Amino acid sequence: MMYYITGGERSGKSSYAQQLAESLSDKPFYLATSRIWDEDFKTRVKRHVSDRDERWTTIEEEKLISTVIPENGTVVIDCVTLWLTNFFVDTKNNIEECLIQAKKEITQLSKLNATIIIISNEIGMGLHAQTESGRKFTELQGWVNQFIAKTADKAIFMVSGLPLTLK
Repeated sequence: MMYYITGGERSGKSSYAQQLAESLSDKPFYLATSRIWDEDFKTRVKRHVSDRDERWTTIEEEKLISTVIPENGTVVIDCVTLWLTNFFVDTKNNIEECLIQAKKEITQLSKLNATIIIISNEIGMGLHAQTESGRKFTELQGWVNQFIAKTADKAIFMVSGLPLTLK
């Protein structure tokens, strides 16, 4: 089963995903995809970790997320935006290569015997990116979000802390 949870920044995605995972499993997993880029981000990661109790096991994987999912596990993947950033940086902003790699991983995830809860951001709903790389990344994020939404069994859009079921 694959759940896709998307929405804007601070829309309640992580809290909703955590509650969903805890309702589905006594021992959920949290798959962190981010690289620690600076001190502010390090503080944000610490806050997210403190939101989870002893039931949770954290897995860290920057790109090959399908390779670390435990059999029959319930796993929150947080988040697609940071995961895509790793591909984007490593391919020197090559969106075609990023799409190939991301779609391959999502396809592999859909074949696993696990409950996957994927968190993503809707970054194309705000201001238009001012830089070429920002515009490219927004396009990449949108295309990958569409692919995940089509692949997922259930899709939820978070607005102001409220879940809207898309499918």
